[in-house]
Amino acid sequence: MPFHVEGLVAIIVFYLAILFVGIWAAWKTKNSGSDGDRREAVIVGGRDIGLLVGGFTMTATWVGGGYINGTAEAVYVPGYGLAWAQAPIGYSLSLVVGGLFFAKPMRSKGYVTMLDPFQQIYGKRMGGLLFIPALMGEMFWAAAIFCALGATISVIIDIDVNISVIVSALIAIIYTLVGGLYSVAYTDVVQLFCIFLGLWISVPFAMSHPAVKNIGFTAAQKESWLGSIESLDIYSWLDNFFLLMLGGIPWQAYFQRVLSSSSATYAQVLSFLAGFGCLVMALPAILIGAIGASTDWNKTMYGLPDPTERKEADMILPIVLQYLCPVYISFFGLGAVSAAVMSSADSSILSASSMFARNIYQLSFRQNASDREIIWVMRITIFVFGAAATAMALLAKSVYGLWYLSSDLVYIIIFPQLLCVLFIKGTNTYGAIAGYLFGLLLRITGGEPYLYLQPLIFYPGYYLDNNHIYIQRFPFKTLAMLTSFFTNIAVSYLAKYLFESGSLPPKLDFLDAVVARYSQENMDKATLVKSDNIILNELALVNPRRSLTLNSTFTNKEAFSDVDSSPELSNAEDNLVTNTI
Repeated sequence: MPFHVEGLVAIIVFYLAILFVGIWAAWKTKNSGSDGDRREAVIVGGRDIGLLVGGFTMTATWVGGGYINGTAEAVYVPGYGLAWAQAPIGYSLSLVVGGLFFAKPMRSKGYVTMLDPFQQIYGKRMGGLLFIPALMGEMFWAAAIFCALGATISVIIDIDVNISVIVSALIAIIYTLVGGLYSVAYTDVVQLFCIFLGLWISVPFAMSHPAVKNIGFTAAQKESWLGSIESLDIYSWLDNFFLLMLGGIPWQAYFQRVLSSSSATYAQVLSFLAGFGCLVMALPAILIGAIGASTDWNKTMYGLPDPTERKEADMILPIVLQYLCPVYISFFGLGAVSAAVMSSADSSILSASSMFARNIYQLSFRQNASDREIIWVMRITIFVFGAAATAMALLAKSVYGLWYLSSDLVYIIIFPQLLCVLFIKGTNTYGAIAGYLFGLLLRITGGEPYLYLQPLIFYPGYYLDNNHIYIQRFPFKTLAMLTSFFTNIAVSYLAKYLFESGSLPPKLDFLDAVVARYSQENMDKATLVKSDNIILNELALVNPRRSLTLNSTFTNKEAFSDVDSSPELSNAEDNLVTNTI
C-alpha cells in the first residue's frame, strides 16, 4: 500500500483545527463558572450549556469510533446483519429513557457528578466502590476507540499504528486539559459536523463502484445484509439490547451533559435531541456495512480472500473508504472516523477525572480543598487517565473484551444502584454493598468469550463455540442486574428492620447507615450541593423515622416532583433539609 502524503497532511490539518477550537473554547470561557467557581466550570460547564451545543456534544459522546465502526461491522458480517446492529436503536432509546426518568431528578438536585447521589445516601465508602466499575468503563472505552482509530489511519494512509494512537490521544488530552467541558463541548460540535459530512460524502462514491451490487438487490437474497434473529438467539439478543438501552444510562459522560444544562427541562430536551441524533448519525455507517456486504472484493484492489476470511470484518468501514472511494474522498472519511474517536475519547477522559477529583479526592479525603487544588487534581488525572488509556490501546490484546466486561458491570452494578438511590426510598449502604457483590459474582461466573473466560454457572441453552469457549444464550446479564436490584432492596429493609426493632444493637451498625447518632457519612451531604446555608454540625444528628404507608415506604416521590434547579428553589430545598435534620 502506498504512503499517502496528502492524507497525512489532511489529518494534520484536521488535528490542528480541533486543537485550535478546543483552546479557543477554553480561552473564551476562562472566567466562567457560578460565583467564580472554576471547578464547576470545568466539570459541568458553569451549568449554562445551551440546547444547540448541548445537543451536539451529547450526540457526539455516543457517536464515537466504536459506534460507527461497530455498526458497519454488524451489518457486514454474514449471519448477523442489520438485525444485530443494536447500537443505534439501543443507545437512542437509552437517551430517551434517561431523559424521561433520570435527567430531571439528577439536574434538579444540583449534583455535579453521577456519583454524588450515591455518596449522599450511601456514604463515601460506597461511592469509592462504585467509582471502580465507572472508571473501568470509561478507560476501556477510550482505549478501545483509540485502537479503532489507529487501525483506521493505518489502513488509509499507511502510517504506524502506534504513532497515530499516540498523536490522537495527545491532541484530545491537551484540549481537555486546557478547557474541561467547554473545550470538549465546542470541539464536539466541529467533530459531529465532520462525521456527518465525511461519511455522507463517501457513501455515493462507494455505492457507485463497479464492484458493488445494488444493495436493494442483495437485501432480498437468502443471506442478506438485513440479517435475521434465530429463535434460539432471541433471549441473547434481548439481553444485549437491554444492556445497551439501560446500561447506556449510568455513565458519567451522559450525566456530565445533563448536569451542565441550565435547567432540568433543558436536560430532558437535550437527551431527546441526542437520541434522534444517534439514529441519524448511524445511517451512513449502516449503508457502508451494506455496501461492504454487496461487494465482489475480487474486482477491487483488495482482492481475495474477503475481509471476513481475513478476520478484518471489524475494519470494514475504513476498507470500504480505502478501496471503493477515490483517494481524496477516503481522506474525508478518515477525518470522520478521527472526529468520532476523539469526540468520545475526550468525554471519557474528562468523565473519569471529574469523578476522581470530586468524589474520591475531595469528598472522601479533602473536603476543605480549595478550588485551585481541585482544578490541579483534575488536570493531573486527565493526563494520567489519558496516558493509561493510550497505554492500554498500545499494549492490551483484548481491549474490546475488557470494555465489554466493564460495560456489563456498569449495567449490572451501577444501573440498579442508580434506580435505588433515586427512586426507592429507604435503601442503605448494607443493601448497596450486598447488591454490588451479588451482581458482580453472577456476572463473573457467567463467563466472557472475548476474554476466553469460561463460565462457572451454566444457564439453559449454553453451547460450545469453535474456540472451545462456552457461550450462554440465557439472558444472564439481565438476571444479574435484577438480582443486584432486588438484593439491594431486600437487604436494606432487613437491616433497617433489625436495627430499628432492637433485634441488633446500634453498635453493630458499623457502616453508620441506619441508627448511628453521629454519622460521619451523613456529614458528607453538606458538600454535595453547593449552599452556604448548610452547617456541618447541623447534619450530625440522625433520627430514624418509619414510614406509615407501603407506597411512601418504597417510593421516593421527590424524584418525580416538578422542582427545577433555579437558585431560589435550591436554597429553599437546602434550608428545608437543614431544618428537618
